[in-house]
Amino acid sequence: MSEERGDGGGTEFERVLSSLRARIADGTYWVGAQLPPQRELADEFQVSRDTVQRVIRELGNEGWIKSRQGSGTRVVKSPTHAGSPPPKQEATRVRAALGTFIARAFTQPVVRLDVFTLTSESLDAHIRLQAERIRLGEIQPHQIELRMLLPSESLDLPYPRAKKPDAGEGAHEPAQLDRLQERLRAITRRHTTSLRVALRDLKTEGLVPEVDVQIRYVPLAPAFKLYLRPGVEALFGPYEVLERTIMLDDGTEVEAKDVLGLGSTLTRHVNDEGDPDSPGSVFMESMQAWFDSCWGLLAETP
Repeated sequence: MSEERGDGGGTEFERVLSSLRARIADGTYWVGAQLPPQRELADEFQVSRDTVQRVIRELGNEGWIKSRQGSGTRVVKSPTHAGSPPPKQEATRVRAALGTFIARAFTQPVVRLDVFTLTSESLDAHIRLQAERIRLGEIQPHQIELRMLLPSESLDLPYPRAKKPDAGEGAHEPAQLDRLQERLRAITRRHTTSLRVALRDLKTEGLVPEVDVQIRYVPLAPAFKLYLRPGVEALFGPYEVLERTIMLDDGTEVEAKDVLGLGSTLTRHVNDEGDPDSPGSVFMESMQAWFDSCWGLLAETP
């Protein structure tokens, strides 16, 4: 199946999918909100209705949205919970948000972030948002330091895993497994390149004098994602495994076990400088030590 392609060389399907995911993640389309009609989305992104329909189907497979004939498409609570979502206010009280975490980091003169994640997809969207805020003059950091740990590309990850049709639990199709793992690596490369370029362009344009982006790879399959503002605060979220349909680039749909980074429930931990024995301080100290040990002893540069 042929794909429409945009100016950046990636498929239009991926461009629209990434944009809608980001809008759901940052609350533009909040829990319970209705997505714009497919015709409007097609006009906005300058793509075909077929592309929008594929994106809507993929978001539905991931569990972000539900569509009903005659009622449109609405955002649901999370990819792992069914039923009617609670009001937006309740969800906001119990869930930490990556967008506000990154925004707080970028209001500082020196932005320091240490990240351990599966693909960097969520981080990329929020980094690009902050880059635009810098261009608009809303914030003016003079130094940005990002260290990111990603799983080694040679690692045989436990997810995503495709199941053989009508096979027993745990059985996998080797060819589909290879395609799913390569799809994951391609997503990681795309978003890693995107955020690296977004940050380095700020230095090239003279907007941020000092920018240091370092990415290393570790032989670890992430069971959680971790965002650290060293000495300040952290976000921690486990990856929950679920069954879903994954669409490959040629349109093939594969039933698989996977994790969804955008669906991770994040908890916030704050360093209490006045109490080194507080739960927040202990968490920050232990997770920073864990990150630094992996960075120094396990990680390899590409």
